[in-house]
Parts: sequence; C-alpha cells; structure tokens
Amino acid sequence: MKKILLSITFLFATTAVFAQVNEKELLQKNEEAAKKLLEEKPNGWTKKGTFTFLANQATFNNWLAGGQSNVSGNIGLNYDFNYKSDNWNWDNKIIAGYGLTKIKDQDLQKSDDRLIFNSLAGRKASGEWFYSLFFNFQTQFDTGVDLATGVKTSHFFSPAFFQFGPGMLWKKSDNLKVNIAPATSKLIIVHPHFTELGPSFGVEQGDSSRFEFGAAINGYYKFTLVENVTVENILNLYSNYLEDPQNVDVDYTLNVAMKINKTLSTNLAFQLLFDDNAVGEGANYAKVQTRQVIGLGVNYGF
Repeated sequence: MKKILLSITFLFATTAVFAQVNEKELLQKNEEAAKKLLEEKPNGWTKKGTFTFLANQATFNNWLAGGQSNVSGNIGLNYDFNYKSDNWNWDNKIIAGYGLTKIKDQDLQKSDDRLIFNSLAGRKASGEWFYSLFFNFQTQFDTGVDLATGVKTSHFFSPAFFQFGPGMLWKKSDNLKVNIAPATSKLIIVHPHFTELGPSFGVEQGDSSRFEFGAAINGYYKFTLVENVTVENILNLYSNYLEDPQNVDVDYTLNVAMKINKTLSTNLAFQLLFDDNAVGEGANYAKVQTRQVIGLGVNYGF
C-alpha cells in the first residue's frame, strides 16, 4: 500500500513538475511570439538616434615625402521618430553635421555643415504601396567663405531648400523604401546680398527666391554588410519641368559604420552632388561636388 501511495505521489509530483515546465515554456513562447509580432508590426511612435563625434589628426616633422600637419573634428546627429498604424506610416528623420579642419599655417575651414529634415507620410493603398506626401528641408549652420577670394558665399538659412509634393511610396520595410513624387514643388531662398552681383544657388541676380516644379524620386536602403558593419544609402533625384528637365539633380549619400564596441566605431561618410544650377569658374565647375569624411567615432545612441 505504501509503495502504491508513494508511486501515486511520485506520479502526481512528476506530472505537476512537467506541467509547470510546459506551462512556462508555453508562456515564454507566447511572449516571444507577441514580441516578434510587435517588432514586425509595431504601432505607435518609435524613436531612435545616434550622436557621433569623429576625430582625425596627421602630423609631419621633417617628412621628405611632404605633407602638412592637420587636425579635424566632426559632430553628427542622425535621429528618427516614426509613427505606424495599420493604415498609416509617418517617417521623420533629422540629419545634422558640423565639422572643422585646421591645417598648419592656415585658418580654420569647414569640413561639414548641414541641417536636413525629411518627413514622409503614407496611407496604405495595396500591398507594399502607399499614397504619400513628402516634405524636405535643407540648410546650414555657419557662414560659408570662398577660400580663393575670402568672400562670404552663404550663411544660416541662406540658402534654404524646400521640397514637398504628393506621390506613391513603395515600402518594403523601414530600411528599404522608394518614394515617387511626379508633382513636386521646390523653393530656394537666399539673402538678397548674395545675389547683388550675380546669381546664387540658382536664384537670379537681384532676387531672393526661386520656385521650381518637377518630379522627385527619393530612395533609402540600409543593410548589414557583415557583422558590426552597416551601410546606409540615401538617394534623392529631382527634375525641374520648367527649365531643362533633362538635367536631373542628384544627391547621393553613403554612410558606413564599422562598430568596434558599444561606443567606438570607424565611420565613413561620402556625398555626391550634381546640381545644374551650381555656379563657379569654368563651364563644368562645381556641377559635380563630392564630400568625404572618415575617422574614429565616439557614438552615443538614444
């Protein structure tokens, strides 16, 4: 009898233990499934950003091959705040950067200066397509100077670029999307003193603004190349229907982050601009512009 009771007791205990284990496993799986579903399709606001500081230094002493000692530093902000629901997407991004370079026996020079705000709203149409409306704003923080003449060429809000228009958005994910806006308005604003002697940033002499109407295509693609190496591509194309529509303005930015640890990374930023309204010496001067920044970065995510 005692053996039977012990057997029954052991059976109940074993069953209870397995039941608890199975219940815990089931609860854990449900929690993981819910978390995965939330990650795949989160509703409401999501916010994330990265603050980066890049530093570079080169020193030459009696270096026969030549070279000039220099030091440079760049700070950057990349911040996203996005809203998502079953039928709506609203993606917002702020990109800000400022950098200075000091070359021996020369004055301080800017190596980066930009403030960009992108906003893209979309309502579900079908599948991965959305009816969209986008807004883009670009300007700079500090005064720009022509190094050859010492003449000021720009400052904060001069120039300021605005683009906005309806279109269609194809969005595979937050990291892969293309917006097509065939009816885009573009406004360029500069201070009148920059157009006293001639055109500036496409604004005619004596004017302070320029309006354009055309088509815009904006693409974004971010992916992991290998572990701890992310590549971000931002492409903006624009054609002005009102003047030389065959000359498409191109703005392409490549950002590569090679993570070393939680706070350190090597960062590469490359930007290519083609602007048919760029003005400078020579027939092809400054229509194709490039900017490259590379260095060891201290990152702070929030």
